[in-house]
Amino acid sequence: MNLHLSGIGISRGIVSGRVMRLSDWPQVSERRLPPRRVEGEVSRYLAALQRADEELGTIRSGIPAGSPPEIAGFIEAHQLMLRDSTLSTAVIEIIRARRCNAEWALKLQRDELVTAFESMDNPYLRSRRDDVDQVVMRVQRLLIEGATRKNRQKPDDNDDTPLILVAEDISPADIISIPRRGVAAFVTEMGGPLSHTAILARSLRIPAVVGVHHARRLLHNRETLIIDGKRGTVVASPDEKTLKSFRRLEREDRRHQQHLRQLKGAPSCTRDGCNVSLQANIELPDDIGAARRVNAEGVGLYRTEFLYLNREDLPDEEEQLAAYRKVIRAMKGAPVTIRTLDLGADKPLDPEHGGHISPNPALGLRAIRLCLNQPTLFRPQLRALLRASAYGPLRIMLPMIASLEELQRVQALIGEIQTELDEDGLRYDPDVPVGIMIEVPAAALASRLLAPHVDFFSIGTNDLIQYTLAIDRADEEVNYLYDPLHPAVLQLIDMTISAGKRAGIPVSMCGEMAGDPGYTRLLLGLGLNEFSVPPTTLLEVKHLITTSDSSELARQCQRILRSASPARINHMLAELNQA
Repeated sequence: MNLHLSGIGISRGIVSGRVMRLSDWPQVSERRLPPRRVEGEVSRYLAALQRADEELGTIRSGIPAGSPPEIAGFIEAHQLMLRDSTLSTAVIEIIRARRCNAEWALKLQRDELVTAFESMDNPYLRSRRDDVDQVVMRVQRLLIEGATRKNRQKPDDNDDTPLILVAEDISPADIISIPRRGVAAFVTEMGGPLSHTAILARSLRIPAVVGVHHARRLLHNRETLIIDGKRGTVVASPDEKTLKSFRRLEREDRRHQQHLRQLKGAPSCTRDGCNVSLQANIELPDDIGAARRVNAEGVGLYRTEFLYLNREDLPDEEEQLAAYRKVIRAMKGAPVTIRTLDLGADKPLDPEHGGHISPNPALGLRAIRLCLNQPTLFRPQLRALLRASAYGPLRIMLPMIASLEELQRVQALIGEIQTELDEDGLRYDPDVPVGIMIEVPAAALASRLLAPHVDFFSIGTNDLIQYTLAIDRADEEVNYLYDPLHPAVLQLIDMTISAGKRAGIPVSMCGEMAGDPGYTRLLLGLGLNEFSVPPTTLLEVKHLITTSDSSELARQCQRILRSASPARINHMLAELNQA
């Protein structure tokens, strides 16, 4: 008998397989140890910490190209927690003082930490209790796995049926390791389409449905399951008729993917002859391969934070130059847009190098504010970027600019550094383009005034949306309010594109909205003709561009801009996407 469940499809693809439920918190109990076994228990705990750290390091190296930098920061924060005395020294002291097993000592310390976090007035710091839980869960599982290794059943090597993970929620670190565990898809009770988990699932092309209420209670281990990650459908114990229906949809999806692969060499042009530039977002120099495999026309966003995170020292000018030069050379003449350092908020800089914990990190000392506040941090990056411009077409992009004064301070600093490079006899492109990200509402509202002073705009929708609507999309309590189609957001995007066109400068978009095929036709209709997207979604976006008429879309989008009703806007967008 079919059991139909519905949720939110966050990553397209149709998969049939068998359920593998992810267990909740492992149950642990206290065991008293004889004195001779205490130090052995300490060693067992330290070994589990080391294995957890190594696991996260492996996961960090497997982050797909184009993923948000917050994912790397999330994993690195967990590694730092593992190394902190509150999870190492404190737990060891409990083991020795109580002569108890490591699992119980870790539980006691976790409970104490969670109580401390929950008592904090700062909402941002209070939310970090989830990180504590995820780190402790990882170590607990390793401890329990080691204790029960001899008794575990071996997997059935003859059963190659895909596994579909069913859980309350899945962390980004677990998402990255899913392919290595033989899992083909996942279903969760929590989550939304804009969470880090959703973004990663799309990047890794793992079909997924989230927000399926009571999934763990209704779905049983080894039960046959079908999920449709596009439509948000989950079917348990399907009958033969249902299986045939989904297999037909699966064949159609495979044909569509084959068609997308054939688009790699095709021009990115609308049916009425409007050329659209499709570039890629990357985070690491090695990600360039993913961009080239889909014939990206350049790099529209190269994030530089990876050079600064998870290390005790700061990267010097030569190290940065080598990283930037590697990407520029690999693109073989295609333009590369490199964003200057965007640390702060959820990617804090080590306090030893000028970082600090702000009462409200998203609105505090971050991005260009941090860089202007710490010139010893910023100058080496600007020198490296200018020197890298001698090796190929490079654009420098400044994040979180909110005023002309901030922009002029950076431009003055660039001028000083150019004079230094001339005196040192070092090569650079004196006409290297310098542009800004439009991600603060003030910048969008003042875009007409800022445009004459820059060489290009790039709209960063992730921050623009959350700052405009005053919500944190990572906060499960309010992220349902995160709406790219809010009339205010659409007006700011339209305002920015119009200001760029009047000033004769290029306007691109590098935020999550640009890489979501559901918004491609809307953005084309608003006049956007430069997209910077994750390599994994570039071909899907190209497919929509090549099947669209930009002049007709522009006419329809004017109706959308005149609407104040989110429901009406969603309805009109659905009509736009069905054309």
